[in-house]
Amino acid sequence: MKAVFAFAICCLALVLLVGVFGLFSTMPGEASQFFSAALRLSPQQEPKTVTLLFVGDIMLDRGVEWQIQKNNGDWTWPFQHIADLLGAADLVFGNLESQISNTGNNVGSDYSFRADPASIESLVYAGFDVLSVANNHSFDYTREALEDSLVRLKKAGIAPVGGGLSKQEAYGLVVKEVQNTRIGFLAYTNSGAPAWAARENQSGIAWVDWDNLEEVIETITAASTQVDILIISLHAGEEYQTEPNQFQKAFSQAAIEAGADVLIGHHPHVVQSLVPHPKGNSARSPSDQAELGWIAYSLGNFLFDQDFSQETMKGAILKLIVEDKKIKEISLLQTRLTPSYQVELIE
Repeated sequence: MKAVFAFAICCLALVLLVGVFGLFSTMPGEASQFFSAALRLSPQQEPKTVTLLFVGDIMLDRGVEWQIQKNNGDWTWPFQHIADLLGAADLVFGNLESQISNTGNNVGSDYSFRADPASIESLVYAGFDVLSVANNHSFDYTREALEDSLVRLKKAGIAPVGGGLSKQEAYGLVVKEVQNTRIGFLAYTNSGAPAWAARENQSGIAWVDWDNLEEVIETITAASTQVDILIISLHAGEEYQTEPNQFQKAFSQAAIEAGADVLIGHHPHVVQSLVPHPKGNSARSPSDQAELGWIAYSLGNFLFDQDFSQETMKGAILKLIVEDKKIKEISLLQTRLTPSYQVELIE
């Protein structure tokens, strides 16, 4: 008798289950979608993450262009082995050491760089979103080439930072919004000449030294209140030295203490240390006071024709994972340049 009763209960349950699924399939569209979505949702949705990649010095002239022309004039050549990695990121940043222009004239240095206007194709192909133009090669082909390069970058959808047609533009905050996260960029150089600094109605770059350091730090403090993640780019230091100099340390630490989250350094052409630094009294909220910022003193060469040493043929990509508008992971990925100047990831 018990067995018969149990069998009857099982049959009834089966009928009810089939009826419920039939109800879902015959419900009006909105109701059916609601119940289907409710079945798929987990108690806690995975938070959205943002991946940011930062690279060091990029130069598209001289030996790099020679190799490109040797390989059928294909401007994607230098980045063909790294494009997939860069393309998978939400935002990619680098330091551009060669103006993209066919105007201006060489100021006379053997180390003046100006890349063919067609080279913009390589930067677009690689997926660069923001490029610092504040460095010691900004005026290699005079102000005319700098201005032309700025226009070309903007037309290609790449935001220049650290240089502009006025002081406001050169020293101004560049903001990119990714998945509701506001990411801000400021870029400065301590390598070059103070006379290159942009003025109210004159193009130039964002120059920083001991004389205007306090003013720049105030700008960083103000910028930190306008974005969720603040990135500072600094072109400074001694070439080919593996340790940061006094100005690099002073500026970088002050920038983090003023509210910046990460400082990206370049110019030494070799990789220097990645270190944490306390953020101090952040202007965003009291809870940020215990957080750490990060200083990458130099990411080395990403693309450059300095094949005279192993160190200058290597670089690093700084990778940030941002979650809920906070940095959750930070790491360095090693890169190297092949003899034909293609960037490769070192596994």
